[in-house]
Amino acid sequence: MFFNKKEENGQDAAEMSQGEQKEPAVVDGPVVSDSQPESGDIIAFVGEEVTFKGTIRYQGTVRVDGRLEGEIYTDGNLIIGQKAVIAAKIHAGTIMCQGQLTGDVEAKHRVKLLAPAVFVGKITAPLLSMDEGVLFNGTCNMPQKNERKGKETKLVISVEEAVKVK
Repeated sequence: MFFNKKEENGQDAAEMSQGEQKEPAVVDGPVVSDSQPESGDIIAFVGEEVTFKGTIRYQGTVRVDGRLEGEIYTDGNLIIGQKAVIAAKIHAGTIMCQGQLTGDVEAKHRVKLLAPAVFVGKITAPLLSMDEGVLFNGTCNMPQKNERKGKETKLVISVEEAVKVK
């Protein structure tokens, strides 16, 4: 899946390091802040011409630009590129989508739908952000954070408590 690309003149990366330096190839993707949990090195890449059917389990960050049908399980990050077409059940830490995504999605941290994403299905995540221009046809369930479960919040106070001045 990963290999060194030979240059047209036959020099490989090791030979080039001794001589002329060239810019490394950059994979276009969503802009991510270093402080965000979805940042990290991409450990695997499904290219535009790749079609995959089945179940994927991984740790880390994976980018998909091809076609994928099946299931994806990870505590890591899933980046769905602009040309990706995915029909899957997804459980991930963070999901960033610019392509077409159909299915049930569950994220531990967040889901980011970036234009021109098309989403059809159900999202369960504590945080959801959606750019203008995203097509969203589905439902969203945003459960409360774990630390809030089981604790009652006092919403009403007595008049006496409200007017006390210290």
